[in-house]
Amino acid sequence: MKITVILCTYNRCRSLSKSLESLVSQTLPAAIDWEVLVVDNNSRDETRGVAEEFCRRYPGRFRYIFEPRAGKSNALNTGVREALGEILAFIDDDAMAEPSWLQNLTAELHGSEWAGAGGRILPEKSFSPPGWLSAELPSSFAPLALVDLGPQSGPLSESPSGTNMAFRREIFQRYGGFRTDLGPQPNSPNPQKCEDSEFGHRLLAAGERLRYEPSAVVFHAVPEIRRHKKYFLTWWFDKGRSDLRESGMPPEFRWFVAGIPLVMLRRFAVGTVRWMVSVRPSRRFYCQTQLRWLAGQIAECYHLAHLRETVTVSCGNDSHS
Repeated sequence: MKITVILCTYNRCRSLSKSLESLVSQTLPAAIDWEVLVVDNNSRDETRGVAEEFCRRYPGRFRYIFEPRAGKSNALNTGVREALGEILAFIDDDAMAEPSWLQNLTAELHGSEWAGAGGRILPEKSFSPPGWLSAELPSSFAPLALVDLGPQSGPLSESPSGTNMAFRREIFQRYGGFRTDLGPQPNSPNPQKCEDSEFGHRLLAAGERLRYEPSAVVFHAVPEIRRHKKYFLTWWFDKGRSDLRESGMPPEFRWFVAGIPLVMLRRFAVGTVRWMVSVRPSRRFYCQTQLRWLAGQIAECYHLAHLRETVTVSCGNDSHS
C-alpha cells in the first residue's frame, strides 16, 4: 500500500519549510510506502528551492511538481493526477502535522468501508482568540480553518477540511476532481472558497461514508492578518458567494428583484435588526459575519443573473446576424 501526501503551495516558502519538516517526522509501519508530493502553483518566491532541498535531503520521499495554471484547484487536480499512492492525503503549506498524523488519518482507508477521512485542525499553540469571537459558536472560528469535533471518532456528516483530509484514489476516478470555478486563485472573479468542501459534499450526496479521526492532528498557522475583524468579514463574504455557487439557487426561491431572491433580502433585513440590538460584543460580531455571508450570496445571485442576461443578449444577437 502506498500513500501520497499532496501539499499545494503558493508564495509561502517560509511556512512551507516548517510544514515539510513536520512531514519528515511521520511515523508509519515499515510495510507502508509513502511519499510527499509538493505542487508549486506558480510561486514567485523561493518555494522551488525549498522543495528541491527536501527532495535532495530525502530522495524517494519528496517529489516536486510545478503547476503554472493559477488556482489551487488546478494544483490539487495535478497532484491527484501525478500521485503514486492508492490513498491521497492533503495538508496545507501553513500547517504542521503531529508525527502520528498520517498513520492515524489513513489507517481506516485501506479497506472499502470509508471513502475518506478528516482529522482535527488546531491553532498554533501560541494563539489566543480575541474577545470578539464567541467560543459558544464554533462556526465563529471557521475563517481560521479550525476543526475540532471532539475526542470520539466516527462518521462525518459534513465535509472534511482541505488542511487535513484523505481519500482513496479510486474516489477521484469515480467522482472527478476539484471544481476549478471554486477555490483560491489570484486576481480571479471566482469565489475563493469551498473547493475542498464541495468535493466532500459531493461524496456525501452520493452516499459515500467519510470518517472523523480526532487522533489525526495538524496545527494551523494563525498569522497576524487573520486576527482582525476585516479578515473575518472578507472571508464570510466570499464564503457566501462560494456556498451559493456550490449548491446553486434553491428551487423554492420564486420571487426575485434584479436576480436576487426576495427571501434573501428579507433575511438580510432581519439579520440587520439582530445585529443592531445585540449587546455582547462577540454576539454582535457574529451577527455581523452572518450579514456578510448573506451579502456574499446576494452578490453572487446578482452576478449570475447578470451573466445569464449577457449570454441571452449575445445569443439573441447571434440569431439575428
